[in-house]
Amino acid sequence: MAEVTLKGGDKLKQYLNNISYKVNTGAELRVGFLANASYADGKPVAMIAAIQEFGAPRAGIPPRPFFRNMIAKHQDEWPKGFATQLRETNYDVKATFERAGAAIAGQLRQSIVDTNDPPLSPITLMIRKMKSEGKTITRASLGEAARRVAAGESTGGISSKPLVETGHLLNSVDYEVKLK
Repeated sequence: MAEVTLKGGDKLKQYLNNISYKVNTGAELRVGFLANASYADGKPVAMIAAIQEFGAPRAGIPPRPFFRNMIAKHQDEWPKGFATQLRETNYDVKATFERAGAAIAGQLRQSIVDTNDPPLSPITLMIRKMKSEGKTITRASLGEAARRVAAGESTGGISSKPLVETGHLLNSVDYEVKLK
């Protein structure tokens, strides 16, 4: 970071005016699953992320709050981070928000990776196994998976990690900066 030495009130006033002019532009930062992100079948990633975040009790999907956990863990760091980035970018609002967006998106990705609870159900694991066998999964597949689980069939070798089966959710985390 550059050091600035100022002597005299006029120079200080001009310096502060220059900073004020640079940060006068407002900006909006969005981090998460943006509107253009979708799965191959057209489902919006944001919808699937919301189902994972909050759960879908009727469908038997428990909440896995990766987004809320990330916010709770990091939100107190963000104001200081913005202040530091403003200084490091010489008060360039766009550059500051770009850096912050990249950092927060990284925190969100890490939160997805760190989420392990609650564990996947045995039926979900069997569905994953069936996919690995090349089967097309339909509604009827749930019954087949339940029967295979009830019969004691192993799902060994199948990843039991929630949220990252295909990596699409993780890879869809993004950010955008809009100057106002």
